[in-house]
Amino acid sequence: MASFIDNNFLLGTDAARNLFHNDAAGLPIIDYHCHLSPQQIAENVQFRDITQLWLVDGHSGDHYKWRAMRANGVPEEYITGGTRSAWETFEKWAETMPYAMRNPLYHWSHLELKRVFGIDKTLSPSTAREIFEECNAKLATDEYRGQALIRKFNVEAVCTTDDPADDLRWHRMIAGHPFGTKVLPAWRPDKAMAVTDPESYRTYIGKLGEAAGMEIRTYADLCDALSRRHDFFAQAGCRLSDHGLDTFHCADYTEREIEGIFAKVMNGSVPSPEETDKFCSAFLYDQAVMDAEANWAQQFHVGPIRNNDPRMFKLVGPDTGYDSINDLPVAEAGNRFFGRLASEGRLAKTILYCLNPKDNEVMVSMAYNFNDGSCPGKMQFGSGWWFLDQENGMRRQIDCLSSLGLLSRFVGMLTDSRSFISYPRHEYFRRILCDVIGSDLESGRLPESEMPRIRQMVRDISYFNAKNYFSF
Repeated sequence: MASFIDNNFLLGTDAARNLFHNDAAGLPIIDYHCHLSPQQIAENVQFRDITQLWLVDGHSGDHYKWRAMRANGVPEEYITGGTRSAWETFEKWAETMPYAMRNPLYHWSHLELKRVFGIDKTLSPSTAREIFEECNAKLATDEYRGQALIRKFNVEAVCTTDDPADDLRWHRMIAGHPFGTKVLPAWRPDKAMAVTDPESYRTYIGKLGEAAGMEIRTYADLCDALSRRHDFFAQAGCRLSDHGLDTFHCADYTEREIEGIFAKVMNGSVPSPEETDKFCSAFLYDQAVMDAEANWAQQFHVGPIRNNDPRMFKLVGPDTGYDSINDLPVAEAGNRFFGRLASEGRLAKTILYCLNPKDNEVMVSMAYNFNDGSCPGKMQFGSGWWFLDQENGMRRQIDCLSSLGLLSRFVGMLTDSRSFISYPRHEYFRRILCDVIGSDLESGRLPESEMPRIRQMVRDISYFNAKNYFSF
């Protein structure tokens, strides 16, 4: 019986072990999509304790862990309630951990304890106090401040997720005081498309106009303001955008219709579903054109249904663990959307992510409709995301991409995390990748005579493809 998370964890064959230890393990990390706080990076945050770092932070929290704790019967006062001590919240997480076996949190949490803190103990109620105190003692040292935690994992570049109205002051501060990792903004304009809540939308448009130095009265003004901010982000080193969508939008519309819908929303009226679809179709098209003209890459994260518990949404707000997988169709509108851009020569490098595993093959086949030979992997299927960011989801993503596309051109893993210690997920992915390829070598599905090419494929997916694709 193998030891838990030993040196050959997840590596089932000699070939897999060889590939991981000799080719994948030591490469730098390019984290091209995450939700780290630029302010915390700039200020070189020192966490008070492991609870703040791991579970509940003033900037954010770990909704994966929150969902597990709730499922284990932990009351909200220990999670987002803010009324319990750091130890009491950590103790409830330790009580939950033995029940999380076979959940990815069990692997991730113990990988983080081992790789970040050097703690080779299983977290449980009996070990909770000693682990809590050992982590806290280390977090009190400079070696465990925010920037040191990023450097610890040889992270070459980080792309945060930033609103067009953001002044990017924290990115400028980081650039003025470099610490060995490039920290760049990424463009996330979702709020500028969120017309279904007119009151919030009008407030946001005022904020965006102030950032752009203009008054936004029309949809044309909105595009002008976003173009100005797009240029501002580019000057700060931004090279990719990201869009969070329930599904793709590609309805027919006229400029007059879009101006009318914008005016309606700004006057406080809720648009109809048809009007919302038209507006989103125009908005996404105009954003994609901006990205293509700026030679950015664009990402589309498609498929969540959010804030599903109205009672808890009122109590604790959004992004607190009450989102789930949606099942809207994506193929027809997605193909129309990218087809229009391709036919006009306005299609940027694009990465597609799905949250519903039913869409894996759909997304790969969609992406590969629009590769045009201009660069390797121009349109591609991204890594397992959110609920699919786990061993089975990663293996399925690798298999789907291998079956319908070119795995060798894949830009690899990202953290998509708010945590400074999520970087062992790159190790997790690289181990799984090497296990898949190693199994193919051992079974004769791949030729041993091609080992130099196979080893380079592992290195490319782990690091070099992202480095070449994004050109940070």
